[in-house]
Amino acid sequence: MAHLHSHQLPEQHIPPTGSAAGSRQGNLAIVLALTASYMLAEVVGGLLTNSLALLADAGHMLTDVFGLAMALAAIRFAQRPATPGKTYGFYRSEVLAALVNSLVLFGIAGYILYEAWGRLIDPPQVQSVPMLVIAFGGLLVNIVGLRVLYAGAEQSLNLQGAFLEVLSDLIGSLGVIVAAGMIYLTGWRQIDPIVSVLIGLFILPRTFRLLKSALDVLMEATPANIDAMAIEAEMEKVSSVASVHDIHVWTITSGFVAMTAHVVSNTHDNEDVLQELRLLLRRRFGIEHLTLQVEAPGHADDGACCNMDPRCLMVGQPHVEIPQNSSGRS
Repeated sequence: MAHLHSHQLPEQHIPPTGSAAGSRQGNLAIVLALTASYMLAEVVGGLLTNSLALLADAGHMLTDVFGLAMALAAIRFAQRPATPGKTYGFYRSEVLAALVNSLVLFGIAGYILYEAWGRLIDPPQVQSVPMLVIAFGGLLVNIVGLRVLYAGAEQSLNLQGAFLEVLSDLIGSLGVIVAAGMIYLTGWRQIDPIVSVLIGLFILPRTFRLLKSALDVLMEATPANIDAMAIEAEMEKVSSVASVHDIHVWTITSGFVAMTAHVVSNTHDNEDVLQELRLLLRRRFGIEHLTLQVEAPGHADDGACCNMDPRCLMVGQPHVEIPQNSSGRS
């Protein structure tokens, strides 16, 4: 039996300083600082002007702050080497932050919707002019952020995600501008809680997807864009492969997929089998981090997967003890 391992990580993760995201992490830090600063300004402005729409947009900006922070953290954490105690390094910190983020955002969205209901019935006075000025300021911050991230978004998925975060926040700022303008021109105060509800509802689906993604990673679920059965079928099409079993595919962190599998080979050249499968999995499924165990035909599985994979279980099969010699060793 041969245990052949491939532990080459994707280029976009190691070294990050040589990737598009790594080379532009300064731009990402600038946008994060701008967004976080203006989020605080919107909170203060919302309290001073009595505008729920501004507070809702600040809550929406909080999603962007967390998203930008996680994008930057993913780059920074990837620079830290793995240790014997943390063999995958610190990638999961990003996922834990996403989990906390989603729980906080559910609370914010719930508060916005609850408060908006009361304001629809009895709308308070809103200072539309300061509200309009603050919203325009948020719009300018978002435009600057988009400008800073634009070039990197074409080269890196990480930066593309950050770009889309800022773009979505720009939509929220436009909503607040519309609300402030209508209050100023018509005096229709109900527009403030209506826009707040729209922003709150806009937050919820994104928050749910973020929570689901974080839980899927923590539960080591197969990534949504990968079909494990399709992987098995493609691997078994390789001429030197007799069969494949005990496949596990999971996510370490965003964009970093790992996989293990047992491969029964019908050839004695295991190096060729491993190389062919690595090329297939990289080109067809984009999986770089692999651990493949190549076995000879008729090889008796060591039973390592039998407590994990239902396909390995044999109903009614008695437990087999490994005999021990007089020294007590198996």
